[in-house]
Amino acid sequence: MQTSNWRLAKMAFLAYISASVSGRNGVSLAAAFTANAARSAGVSSRRSLTNAAAVAFLNRDRHDVSSAIGSNSNRLFSRTASTTCSAGSITALRQSTAVASDLEKNLGVSHPAYDIISTDIVHEFGAYCTLYRHKQSGAELLSVSTDDDNKCFGITFRTPPSDSTGVPHILEHSVLCGSRKYKTKDPFVQLLQGSLQTFLNAFTYPDRTCYVVASQNTKDFYNLINVYSDAVYHPRAISDPMVHAQEGWHLELEDVSAPLTYKGVVYNEMKGVYSSPDSLLQREAQQSIFPDNTYGVDSGGDPVDIPNLSFEQFAEFHAKFYHPGNSRIFFAGDDDVTKRLEIMDEYLRDFGPSPESKPASTIQWQPKKFEEPKKVRQPYPAGADQPETHMTMINWLLNDRPLAPVEEITVTVLDHLLMGTSSAILRKTLMESGLGDAITGGGLMSELMQGTFSVGLKGVAPENVDKVEELIIETLNKVTEEGFSEDAIAASMNTIEFDMREFNTGSFPKGLSLMLGSMREWIYDRSPTEALKFEEPLNELKASIAESGSKVFQDMIREFMLENNHRTTIEMYPSKTLEEEQLKAERERLLKIKESLSEEQLQAIIDKTITLKKLQAAEDPPEARATIPKLDLSDLKREVTEYPIEVIENEADSGVTFVKHELGSTSGIAYANLAVDVSGLPLEDVPLLPLFTRIMMENGAGDLDSVALSRKIGMHTGGVSVSAMLSE
Repeated sequence: MQTSNWRLAKMAFLAYISASVSGRNGVSLAAAFTANAARSAGVSSRRSLTNAAAVAFLNRDRHDVSSAIGSNSNRLFSRTASTTCSAGSITALRQSTAVASDLEKNLGVSHPAYDIISTDIVHEFGAYCTLYRHKQSGAELLSVSTDDDNKCFGITFRTPPSDSTGVPHILEHSVLCGSRKYKTKDPFVQLLQGSLQTFLNAFTYPDRTCYVVASQNTKDFYNLINVYSDAVYHPRAISDPMVHAQEGWHLELEDVSAPLTYKGVVYNEMKGVYSSPDSLLQREAQQSIFPDNTYGVDSGGDPVDIPNLSFEQFAEFHAKFYHPGNSRIFFAGDDDVTKRLEIMDEYLRDFGPSPESKPASTIQWQPKKFEEPKKVRQPYPAGADQPETHMTMINWLLNDRPLAPVEEITVTVLDHLLMGTSSAILRKTLMESGLGDAITGGGLMSELMQGTFSVGLKGVAPENVDKVEELIIETLNKVTEEGFSEDAIAASMNTIEFDMREFNTGSFPKGLSLMLGSMREWIYDRSPTEALKFEEPLNELKASIAESGSKVFQDMIREFMLENNHRTTIEMYPSKTLEEEQLKAERERLLKIKESLSEEQLQAIIDKTITLKKLQAAEDPPEARATIPKLDLSDLKREVTEYPIEVIENEADSGVTFVKHELGSTSGIAYANLAVDVSGLPLEDVPLLPLFTRIMMENGAGDLDSVALSRKIGMHTGGVSVSAMLSE
């Protein structure tokens, strides 16, 4: 492509931005250029319902994934999402009156096995919610009726560990290894192979364990519910020590003369985690800031501590925390409410009350008690050819009391102002300081009962470690004195509000995000539905900004950070010998164990090793495989879903082909792609395309520098990005 064509491509792109942000009839357009796909979830916020920790699958930093849209093509490609709807009309567009009326009938549906605790409507997401308590077992069940055919189900248990043996993590793996009704060794794998599931997984938090399934096929959905419910309440693992040995840990020995070794799925997984410098940094940060409660240990398991977990302790943990009285059961979608209640009653009625289960799992608050900030220095494993740079990160415990809804949204906006974009003041200051290679920490983390804020740098020279901390504190002091500009506040407010209203969960079920959002409050015995609402606190924050501008954010920085001594600074320094030292310590530990065992005990380990390997290699018998539910061809939907499409050649005499899909489920947001043909570009210039797309976004445009452009995009759009797509 000639230089003039490059210039035309950029002019076309910028013209499109200009048209998008100018608005019509005085109403600003909300737009979002993304890379070839609708944007994944946005800012991680308790109110925006995205989930940063649960599975690290909702994208906090708004980096979009490029995907091909055709073959034999080369395009400079961007996407926009725009709307001329006001906040109220966006919400109103979510559902027709007829659909809302049908959903409202699902409020307060009664069943003799349950008491109704409350009913509520979350208008922000068109969700009609009834909270039940099972009379016999005490289990709580939240039934959320929506017009979404991607039905979602989940069971969450509050599972606070008291040590770092990894028992919640090992149990999460183990309960999916067969159960009372479903006899195969690994129903999870078979479900993945023979189901129409849209989500099927389980994950362990520091204080809870979630089991989630989703499907658009109703029979498949019920099959998944049955397999998961039987797995968590009646797992084979609690009566078969071989499951604990396989999924957790075991001593392995094939010959008396050979050295003992540790093996196990979770053990091996966590060995990998503990070899990662970034993981070690995050672990040290969390444990340093929470010295007195369950967050101060590792629910995933420390490889040094995992072998201390006995089978008896493992089974006892299940008995203590996996009682229905300690579970929160969640449904969302367009399936029948009565059927939901009936399915779960089949499992819950096997249990009587357990008054001690829920109190025993209560998470204790970590008080903000440090008289002065603390510093922690720990080594991380480094290869012989790695540079000897350090990592450093400052961490604050933000609250030791429940935050009001308006405080939750305020701290989320503050996080975006400080860290949310490349032009955000704290992020920009650190990146331009030259003190390190990359940001670490990520800012706000609000998935747990208490929020934290962490920020620092990787690739720091030893002599610059203290300078990083000084720069962070200096920048925060500057912000409290000078405040944020009106443009910066408007950009962050618009970005977060757009994300909350758009509720774009990417490829993940919306019901999953509703569940994870509600669980942030529900798991701590607070209202699950209030956790999903944002209109009222958002309006309250807007009123505060209108009255006093930046003051609300300056006050929060002062209270939660600068005047808060419950702060730790973690410094991780490289060690070329750490990995070998750890391996040596493990070898010596195992040698000591072996020397303490008799010949009979060693032979028992050899026999167990052989037995376990045979069990792992053996196929499930036909009668066991037959217990796993399957779908028949008659269960499949035969109709193909068709989406409206209109192709307009030479739109408005522009020479541009315009392709339009009018859908009724986009919350009033219009998404548009703009592609510029770059097939004439010389092959030797193709490697420059990624640089070119970065220049378009990071070097400003027209009279706007990079910061001004970023803020303009944030103020008037839902986000802008551009990428190159190449294919043969």
